[in-house]
Amino acid sequence: MNTKSYFFQSFAIVALAFIAFIGFKQVLPDKIFSDSKIDSKNVLIDSMLLESVANDSLSLENDSIAVAEQEEAQQEIVFENTEGIEFPSETFENYKGYQYLVSFYEKLYQLEKNPQAKVRIAYYGDSMTDGDLIVQDVRTNYQERFGGNGVGFVSITSESAASRGSVKSVYSKNWKSQSYLNVKRPTSPFGVNGHVFFANDKTNATWVQYEAGTNKYSTTLDNPVLFYGKSTKRGNINFIIGKDTLRKNLVPSNLVNSLKVTSGSIKAFKANFVHADSIPIYGFNFDNGSGVHVDNFSQRGNSGLPISMFDADVMRAFNNNLKYDLVVLHYGTNVLNYGTKNYYWYEKGMKKAVNKIRESFPGVSILIVSTADKSTKYDLEMKTDSAVVPLMKAQKRYALESESGFVNLYTLMGGDGSMVKWADETPARANKDYTHFNQRGAKAIGRLLYDQLNKGYEEYKILREKRDVVSRQQRAARKTNTDSVSVIKDSVNE
Repeated sequence: MNTKSYFFQSFAIVALAFIAFIGFKQVLPDKIFSDSKIDSKNVLIDSMLLESVANDSLSLENDSIAVAEQEEAQQEIVFENTEGIEFPSETFENYKGYQYLVSFYEKLYQLEKNPQAKVRIAYYGDSMTDGDLIVQDVRTNYQERFGGNGVGFVSITSESAASRGSVKSVYSKNWKSQSYLNVKRPTSPFGVNGHVFFANDKTNATWVQYEAGTNKYSTTLDNPVLFYGKSTKRGNINFIIGKDTLRKNLVPSNLVNSLKVTSGSIKAFKANFVHADSIPIYGFNFDNGSGVHVDNFSQRGNSGLPISMFDADVMRAFNNNLKYDLVVLHYGTNVLNYGTKNYYWYEKGMKKAVNKIRESFPGVSILIVSTADKSTKYDLEMKTDSAVVPLMKAQKRYALESESGFVNLYTLMGGDGSMVKWADETPARANKDYTHFNQRGAKAIGRLLYDQLNKGYEEYKILREKRDVVSRQQRAARKTNTDSVSVIKDSVNE
C-alpha cells in the first residue's frame, strides 16, 4: 500500500468517525456531554425530529410495512359504547373516529339547548394555520351556528401579527420570548400557546397593543383578560383605553394568574408593563362568555412533537380557566422533508404528544388533522410528493391508537394531484410553493373541516335521540311492572 492511499484511507476513517460522533451526540442523553457550552436557545425542534428518525425510522422493513398496510386497510373498527352512544363500525381506510368526539358533541348539544353555555376549542398547528388561516374560518362557521363572539386567546408577540386579520396587534421590540419550538428548558413554564414572554422593561417601556379585526364575530375585543405566571416579585400594568388609563397590580402567586382588563366590549387598548420583567406573561383572551370560542395556537416550523414538553400542572391551571372541550392537532407540513417514507418514529412521538394533551386537559376530546396534499417536481412535472400518503396513514394510525377523531385532509381536498389543481386553477386556492393555501383556499379548507365535524355531530344527535327514546321506554316499562306488582300485592292483601 503506497503512502498516498494510506493517507486517504486514514482521512476517510477520521471523517466517518467525526460524522458518527455528531450523529450519536444528537440521540444520546444531554448529561453525557458538558453543559458549559450548551445554550438552550439553540435546541431546535429539528433535533427532536432527527433524534426520532435516527432511533426508529429503520426499525421496520419496507416489505413488512406493505403487508401490514394491506391488512389494516380493511380492518374493521368496532367502537365501545360511550354514555349509551355507539357509532357504526368503520374501516381503517375511511376512519373518522366520531365515537371519540362524543364528549365534545354533547357539549355542543347542551349549547344548542342553552345559548348561554360555552364550548371551547384549542387548535394547535403549523404554518398552515399561520395568521389565523383555516382556524378563523372554523371559528366563524361554529359561531355562525352556535353563537359566540371573540377571537379567543392571543399571544403577546407573533410572527404573523402583521398578517392576521381577525385581530390586529403591535408591540414593543424589547419583549423577551421563549418558544417550545426552540427552547428546551424555559426560564418559566410555557403557556397554553407554547410560549412565555418577559417584559424587558428596565431600560425602555415594554408594551403591547390590540385592536379588533374586521372578521365577522370579532369586530370587538370582548372581556379582555391577561394571563400570566408565577414569580416572587410583583409588577404593575397600565391599560390605556381611549383617553382613560387603568393602573392595575400583577400578583403572580399562582402557577397561572388572570387579570381582567375591563368588562364588556372595546375596540382597542394598550398595555404598558411596569417593573414586570421577572413575571412570565402568556397572552390575552377575548370572548363574550357564551357560544363557541376557538383559540389558534399556530407555530411556523412545528411538527407537533414539542407538545410533549408541556408542563401538565400549568396546562391544567390554564384549563381551569379556559375549560377546553376539543383539542385539534393539525400538523404534517414540516415532517415531509426528512427523506423517509417510514413514519413509525413520528407515530411514536405524536402518541406521546396526545398523551400529554390528555394529561393536561382531562376529559377533552382530541381531533387529529392530517397533512394536506403537497406537490414536488418529478421529471419536470409537479406531482403529489411520495411521502404524503405514508405520512397521512401514520397520522391516521396514531389517531386510531390514541382514540382520537381524524380528518383526512389529503382526501378531503381531492387526494392525488389536488394541490397542483388548487395552485394552478383560476382563481387559485393555493400558493405556488404547492404546499400552503392562500386565503381563498384556507376558507374552503375551514369549511371542509367544519362540515366533517358537523356531520359527526348530526349523527350524534340522531344516536342520542334513539338512546333517549329507549331510555324512556325502559323507564315506562319499569313503572308498568312496578304498578302491576303493587296491584297484585293489594289484591293479595284484600
